[in-house]
Amino acid sequence: MAAENSKQFWKRSAKLPGSIQPVYGAQHPPLDPRLSKNFIKERSKANTVPLKSKKASSFHEFARNTSDAWDIGDDEEEDFSSPSFQTLNSKVALATAAQVLENHSKLRVKPERSQSTTSDVPAGYKVTKSSSDAQLSRNSSDACLRNPLHKQQSLPLRPIIPLVARISDQNASGAPPMTVREKTRLEKFRQLLSSHNTDLDELRKCSWPGVPREVRPVTWRLLSGYLPANMERRKLTLQRKREEYFGFIEQYYDSRNEEHHQDTYRQIHIDIPRTNPLIPLFQQPLVQEIFERILFIWAIRHPASGYVQGINDLVTPFFVVFLSEYVEEDVENFDVTNLSQDVLRSIEADSFWCMSKLLDGIQDNYTFAQPGIQKKVKALEELVSRIDEQVHGHFRRYEVEYLQFAFRWMNNLLMRELPLRCTIRLWDTYQAEPEGFSHFHLYVCAAFLVKWRKEILDEEDFQGLLMLLQNLPTIHWGNEEIGLLLAEAYRLKYMFADAPNHYRR
Repeated sequence: MAAENSKQFWKRSAKLPGSIQPVYGAQHPPLDPRLSKNFIKERSKANTVPLKSKKASSFHEFARNTSDAWDIGDDEEEDFSSPSFQTLNSKVALATAAQVLENHSKLRVKPERSQSTTSDVPAGYKVTKSSSDAQLSRNSSDACLRNPLHKQQSLPLRPIIPLVARISDQNASGAPPMTVREKTRLEKFRQLLSSHNTDLDELRKCSWPGVPREVRPVTWRLLSGYLPANMERRKLTLQRKREEYFGFIEQYYDSRNEEHHQDTYRQIHIDIPRTNPLIPLFQQPLVQEIFERILFIWAIRHPASGYVQGINDLVTPFFVVFLSEYVEEDVENFDVTNLSQDVLRSIEADSFWCMSKLLDGIQDNYTFAQPGIQKKVKALEELVSRIDEQVHGHFRRYEVEYLQFAFRWMNNLLMRELPLRCTIRLWDTYQAEPEGFSHFHLYVCAAFLVKWRKEILDEEDFQGLLMLLQNLPTIHWGNEEIGLLLAEAYRLKYMFADAPNHYRR
């Protein structure tokens, strides 16, 4: 049955995933769907449409009724006088407005209450409040009873959070002083990296639990295969590879204006502003120019796949790590125009080569029809069916196909499900693990899915499951959560990797 549904899905889809197309539902960071126009539209029909007809019976029906999150910021010219925006009952609107005013007046009367809610948030952070029932009920115990817009909400609770999550890890400036254990680990890394010939096997062992911020740039260059283990050859290798990259720029970049490259360049140009849209670093014109050059040159040099949406995300961890080599403070608000041209050229070239090394190992994810991703999604389904039959059965009961949510997990290496700081920590282990980005990633995805089993089992309709799986509440995650996720993934790999038939029915 699942196999037939999967075949029908691809038959009905006019767009092949190997072509330059938006990845369904891709977004970063997760957006609260209740703030979208669709949520208002759906809730306004609550009194006239029976519950049965509201349930999306298939992925295609769900897709038709749900805005793609790639469209963030693209609907500025929407006609808000259209009928779809006039369906909200006027009584409901008035009641909602009255309730907002009442809540604000209560906050003015009790200012000490609002102070207590933000006392744990570091200074300088912007704070956004959750619109969930639980948060509103703190201001008015009967608000939900009087406001029909807040009925039947089953999305995960979202507490008060920083608007932009910090990229820094536990060793960044502004964090608590390093413990004795962390200092010992840092010293071990420095000894390995300064030796005449770095022992890469030992470096991988040390890197698996995470790499200290101070030595992460050179460690990533070594583990990705960009730098040689021999100390004496490193400087010449960096110089040669950087010159080679800018030779590609001179040779190929002007061809972006040629007719046969217009589609590729246009898609890259569209995707770059959507890369981490809430982090100011990536909205700087100079940074976006760097990303455009990196992605265009990679696409020209890899005609078998070309540029596929999602590859733009894979540049960001390398760019941030190599930028941190020259910036002591947190980089998310750093103005790159303060750096010299030579430094920016070095960061750009190193990001290009390390991203290329990563993609060399998973290029079948991005060739025509993306066979690598399809195989990995199928393997994930088989693995989950063995490790958690209840979750697997729940998906089958509500006709949720793994391809509908796990395609993005494989295409973007979970980057759209996790804050950037977590992705950087995750990649420490991926680069230390043999075939980390291709093979080990499967077990990380399985562990990540089972992590949310309670929330998954609480959802009892197709649309609720898809909305949950595409908006998982990981905004507060840090090194501790990623460490637990990796430990569980390693356990699954230990159980199944050497005996793949164990997860096949």
